[in-house]
Amino acid sequence: MSTKHLIGIDIGGTTVKIAFITYDGVIMEKWEIPTNKSDEAQNVVPDIAISIRDKQKEKGYQHDDFAAIGVGAPGFIDVDSGMIHEAVNVGWKNYHLSEELKQASGYKVWVENDANLAALGENWKGSGDRANHMIAVTLGTGVGGGIIANGQLLHGANGTVAEIGHMTVETEKPLPCNCGKSGCLETVTSATAISKLAKIAIEEGKKTSLAHTLKETEDITAKDVFEASTNGDQVAEDILAYVIEHLGRAIANLAIALNPSKIVIGGGVSKAGDQLLIPLRAVFDRYALTRTSHAAEIVMASLGNDAGVMGAAYFAKEEL
Repeated sequence: MSTKHLIGIDIGGTTVKIAFITYDGVIMEKWEIPTNKSDEAQNVVPDIAISIRDKQKEKGYQHDDFAAIGVGAPGFIDVDSGMIHEAVNVGWKNYHLSEELKQASGYKVWVENDANLAALGENWKGSGDRANHMIAVTLGTGVGGGIIANGQLLHGANGTVAEIGHMTVETEKPLPCNCGKSGCLETVTSATAISKLAKIAIEEGKKTSLAHTLKETEDITAKDVFEASTNGDQVAEDILAYVIEHLGRAIANLAIALNPSKIVIGGGVSKAGDQLLIPLRAVFDRYALTRTSHAAEIVMASLGNDAGVMGAAYFAKEEL
């Protein structure tokens, strides 16, 4: 076993999460820096390299105490070259992230999609429990995913594997998606979508306590909708039933194709816990093959915001 540590990085549209992680998966230090998107995000990599050096100096680490860097980034990524074809939330297009960070940091660097690495992190040290066959679904601002088959993270032919959020699921009343299509899973099951569905219901004149929430706070969150449903608000209940119906059916179809033993649900929406998990399981069972359903355990993610950096570190470990 290596005595050197790993560096895990999770680049988001607002912040960059960085962690020093032992070879066997214990977080030693973790922190965040702002994602500097000015000048076409050309300062993100220098900021990361400087932050790593500053933290190493602050904590008394040497450069050679670390073996490599793993990075999760949003968007479409060529894993072999480490190039970001497009990361809309950051501002990169055809950007050679691995090479740029290697030059700036002095470490070997491997890059993967952030949702894929969150799945890898959950499988290594979280709810995936090192399953050989796992589907991860992240329900946040958008909907992401990751797939592990035969113990290996799937990358796909050109870096677009497990773009679960862009499966077409709604054809009767499709809402436009940021990807350019309409009716994507992301448009009906993300935190953003749940908020939007509530606002549409209010605009249509439906009687709901969420109208008061919107008036008081000038916004509605997914959490507000779950709370309203708990309090017996029929509109909120209908919205969640619609959301969970589409989510459960989509996951069931994925499971029929992949036959996982674990399905891990993460992201902000997963904080609803059993209020989401119990009806989701019922919908899943209704659409999945019986044998597929018997094999699959559906669980909530457990690493929270650490999943990305943990998966990034593990990815680098496996590539070394």
